[in-house]
Amino acid sequence: MINSDSNIKLDSSWLSYLEKEFNQPYMQALKAFLVNEKDQGKTILPKGNQWFNALNSTPLESVKVVILGQDPYPTVGHAHGLCFSVQPEVKPLPKSLLNINKELADDLGVNNQHTGNLQPWAEQGVLLLNAVLTVEAGKTNAHQNKGWEQFTDAVIQTINDQTEHTVFILWGAYAQKKGKMIDRNKHLVIESPHPSPLSAYRGFFGSKPFSKANQYLLENHRSAIDWQLP
Repeated sequence: MINSDSNIKLDSSWLSYLEKEFNQPYMQALKAFLVNEKDQGKTILPKGNQWFNALNSTPLESVKVVILGQDPYPTVGHAHGLCFSVQPEVKPLPKSLLNINKELADDLGVNNQHTGNLQPWAEQGVLLLNAVLTVEAGKTNAHQNKGWEQFTDAVIQTINDQTEHTVFILWGAYAQKKGKMIDRNKHLVIESPHPSPLSAYRGFFGSKPFSKANQYLLENHRSAIDWQLP
């Protein structure tokens, strides 16, 4: 829908609420930007058929938890459309993901050091959404302020409006600012510093987001997430 060459398809549960976004001027400008970048020979990550992987892996009616990231990994072969997640063969794991795994082990005794592929979380109802869905290879934040943020705001607004008792996990100031539209009387918002090595020791470690999320889900008659990766 952004680039016809990429054969992008969006799950119908999301499309019914977000289809109007694709006709907005900001999205047309984003499309023009991405086409121009490609025409200049720049490598856009992840691959076009993975731009909407988060939404296609976690249909709207399945969303239980939202983890909000910033933009995709800029290293070729890492990003596949889920925030913080890398493709199965990637070693060593990115440092933020190593810290997420450390907190998960401390929180629930879950050992996920063997993999950084979070696809099984997405398929259980954990929406792993980046605020910006593409990046230029080798250039972190290269596609910020090009339109993706407005689109993902619409995603968050849709979840806020159309679901009940969803957990939003917001790590770092960027994610917390983007979460301003969430109704905290209707959903649980868990906030802490970002898991990056620069900030993890300022309160991310020990924040226990995974057990808090599961406790809230169970208290509201929703099934818990199995955070253990295969």
